[in-house]
Amino acid sequence: MSQDSYAVFDPKGMPFRRLGSSGLRVPLFSYGGWLTDLIKTAFDNGINMIDTAEGYAKGNSEVEIGRVVKELNLRRTDLVITTKLFWGLRQGPNDGGLSRKHIIEGTKEALERLQMDYVDVIFAHRPDATVPMEEVVRGFNWVIEKGWAFYWGTSEWSAREIEEAHHVADKLGLIAPIAEQCKHHMLVRERPEKEYEPLYRKYQLGTTVFSALAQGLLTGKYNDGLPSDSRWATEKEQQFKNAAARLSTPEGQAEIAKVKALSQFAETELGCSVTHLALAWVAVNPNTSTVILGATKPEQLIDNLKALEVIPKLTPVILEKIEEIIQSKPSRLDQFGRYPLDGRYPIA
Repeated sequence: MSQDSYAVFDPKGMPFRRLGSSGLRVPLFSYGGWLTDLIKTAFDNGINMIDTAEGYAKGNSEVEIGRVVKELNLRRTDLVITTKLFWGLRQGPNDGGLSRKHIIEGTKEALERLQMDYVDVIFAHRPDATVPMEEVVRGFNWVIEKGWAFYWGTSEWSAREIEEAHHVADKLGLIAPIAEQCKHHMLVRERPEKEYEPLYRKYQLGTTVFSALAQGLLTGKYNDGLPSDSRWATEKEQQFKNAAARLSTPEGQAEIAKVKALSQFAETELGCSVTHLALAWVAVNPNTSTVILGATKPEQLIDNLKALEVIPKLTPVILEKIEEIIQSKPSRLDQFGRYPLDGRYPIA
């Protein structure tokens, strides 16, 4: 295939940020999925980062992404491909987790499914308390030295676990994780905004955020109950059943009241939907490297990108008004009357 036959990537005004402490530039909004039309829509609108995992659709997500990249003639160097290891595809004692064996074999199998020589970032999809941290760090370091990945990161790890990985890497002269893939939205903030706060300052940790719309809650679709065609009503996974059941609880109703207030605020104050506001709110955080969009239709993906127009509107005054509505800001890290030496105020 000649170089001229590849589709040409055009950022289309998409902002790019460094992924954590690395030199890798990633789009402020990325895509998590594998449908052909959506990957093309993402690419055509400045999104060149695609996130997947060995556990998504039992490996079929990686298979389809590899097929689509070839079908669309996308230049590999134009793309940022990330995948995650932990769950495995089989039930053997070594077919999951973060042993050196699964890290190496799992990476090789992921690359085979993707039909690629390397991924840009490989994430540890969960922490593995049954494996020594030195083995985990050495495993990912080996994968990087082999050229199968350029960087590695964590997903849903605690600050203590990330700190331990950095300590081991520093002690042994190995490569440390550069990013954490975490849940972060207007109603879930404790870990990304408080627990990780020292890591942002110490290691320049970056986040690749998932569930920025709280599985659809922050789109307003559940403001008037559970639509029969919604994901929470149709999906069989326990997480969606739990989310649907929570709607009728006092806690769920309190969240719905906040979303309704946010919806009105977004429309009257900012001239946008609550979806656009919720995505822009996460994206404006300086520690967010990229927000992973989980759209299922091309028109939905394009609509999500209207959040880019809202980001400049999120002034300190507007952000404070939003805080008054959501009332979810984590308590500040106790400094006992003292501020960090770099002069930055702790989270309020």
